[in-house]
Amino acid sequence: MPVWSEILGELPDGSHLDPLECDKVRRKYLRRLSEHTQRDTILYASSWVQRPDAPPALTSIVDEDIQALMEVTSDIRGPDIDLVLHSPGGSVAAAEAIVEYLRSRFEFIRVIVPNLAMSAATMIACSANEICMGKHSFLGPTDPQFFLPTPIGPRQIAAQAVLQQFEMAKAGSTDQSERLAWNLLISQLGPDLIAQCENAVEMSRMLVRNWLRNYMFMEQRNRVQLSYRISNWLADHSKIKSHSRHLPRKLLIEKGLVIKELEKDKIEQDLSLSVFHAATILFSMFRVGKIVENQYGRAFIRSY
Repeated sequence: MPVWSEILGELPDGSHLDPLECDKVRRKYLRRLSEHTQRDTILYASSWVQRPDAPPALTSIVDEDIQALMEVTSDIRGPDIDLVLHSPGGSVAAAEAIVEYLRSRFEFIRVIVPNLAMSAATMIACSANEICMGKHSFLGPTDPQFFLPTPIGPRQIAAQAVLQQFEMAKAGSTDQSERLAWNLLISQLGPDLIAQCENAVEMSRMLVRNWLRNYMFMEQRNRVQLSYRISNWLADHSKIKSHSRHLPRKLLIEKGLVIKELEKDKIEQDLSLSVFHAATILFSMFRVGKIVENQYGRAFIRSY
């Protein structure tokens, strides 16, 4: 199995490196991966791990990604496709649009997760017919998040946590001072936040539930029950506890997701990880936020 340093060793001296040299290596392995699987292949990778200071609009799932996918699928035949996905997530609405677009173009979609597909990226993975993961691969919870202003700056807060806190406030102590404290807290949340949170939680569950039922579990007799149970579990902040929690392959298989072990095909594993490592090398060396690219070298690359 190739490691990051081995892919780096294929490049010229890093101190004078041209980004085109990184492109050559990444595209070589992306082309070889497609040739091995005999499937059209798209890489969608974000630099949020290597570039935590990058603007979130460049590293997250956003509406602009539809334009990127239109670009890289313009010369792809189909009807099947592999999507190599590495992303922290982002807009649920954008994720829904991405799934609708890809499903309008391709019949069978397989998502390969070389490392992390979190939040809205997990939702996209759940729209696949099959997910490929290694021992080093993780999905994340799909519970929606909000950025709320606080006295110490904006904070990312789980929508379900806001709802739980509201219920605690309603059932709070009869002590007057505690009630005043709860009232102050609730007043800071805004008049429509509770409704927004309820709608966001239900939307996340509904989308994942429908995608699982219609694609991954379409041939299973218990597809309705299975999709309902998994979508609820992925969105349940009270059970998973943290939006950043990494959900391993073994647990996801136990829950019922259709997951192929990447190690079952060593060549595919090596090529998938080589593509991923080559992308992260570019992210480490240059101010690139996101790459969307196909096996022919047609790419949409966002730098800053």
